[in-house]
Amino acid sequence: MNRLDRLTAILIHLQTKRVVRAQELAERFGISLRTVYRDVRSLEEAGVPIGAEAGVGYFLTDYHLPPVMLTNAEASALLLGAKLIEKWTDQSVRTAFESALFKIKSVLKRADQEHLDDLAPNVDVSKPVRDQPYADGLLVTLQQAIARHHVLDLQYHSLYNDAETRREVEPVGLCHYSMNWHLIGFCRTRQDYRDFRVDRIRELTGTGQRFSRRERLTLQEYLDRVGNSDRPSVAVTLVFQKKATRYMQEQKHYFGFQGEETVGDCVRMQFLTPYVEGLARWLLMFGNQVTIEQPDLLRTMMQRLVEEVQTHYA
Repeated sequence: MNRLDRLTAILIHLQTKRVVRAQELAERFGISLRTVYRDVRSLEEAGVPIGAEAGVGYFLTDYHLPPVMLTNAEASALLLGAKLIEKWTDQSVRTAFESALFKIKSVLKRADQEHLDDLAPNVDVSKPVRDQPYADGLLVTLQQAIARHHVLDLQYHSLYNDAETRREVEPVGLCHYSMNWHLIGFCRTRQDYRDFRVDRIRELTGTGQRFSRRERLTLQEYLDRVGNSDRPSVAVTLVFQKKATRYMQEQKHYFGFQGEETVGDCVRMQFLTPYVEGLARWLLMFGNQVTIEQPDLLRTMMQRLVEEVQTHYA
């Protein structure tokens, strides 16, 4: 990126937040703090009213750029985002994004508009299979509650005991993994943090209460805590026949996939997982196309599961 483009990008970045730290700009553009200071000074000399507070960051004082024209690549990236939102969110988010996309397309050059029209029918995202579709407006309501620190009252279907419970929850954040959106929040009923799958929320209402954000973990702090669980992870080495690997796709990542190497007609894979039994049950589908090199614990579990299946169908 040349310096003129970077100065424009820095100005756009400053418009996106109330305050922007110099370190944030340095990390985004891959430049030194000294270069950030020099670029900001150049913008000030060009007449851009940039305020600064020591130890806090930079901010714009009553200044807005005119509508910014997007590049062809940026417009294409928005289209990919629209395809994902269409299949992986609820109607409220789809409607809002569709409206925003129309506004963006209205300022594109005619050639870029035609590019998107030609590209759109040739890009698709598979629709996830859910136990229960999202209630309309659910994701937007959750986003607003997270941003405004509002306590929620929700009726939740717990799969492990096939029962519905009511909970008062202080929402921390939304996280997408294992093909679903999850609400991370502090459950006042359980007095601990809980992970709620969004498609299992049956009813959701606001309580009119606010909670103190400072007393709760951030989403990243929660994810770090879960990742550093006290449950020990087990190193696993498996050797698959190459023809079996075509059926894995992204599933291997659910079991702590670390890496792989080709060995003749086979592929040796390394995993690191605290859920050895879950991995064993997944491996059953591969039959004699997988060999366990380590640990013995996993080999013993596989033998037990095979015996259970054999007894069941005997």
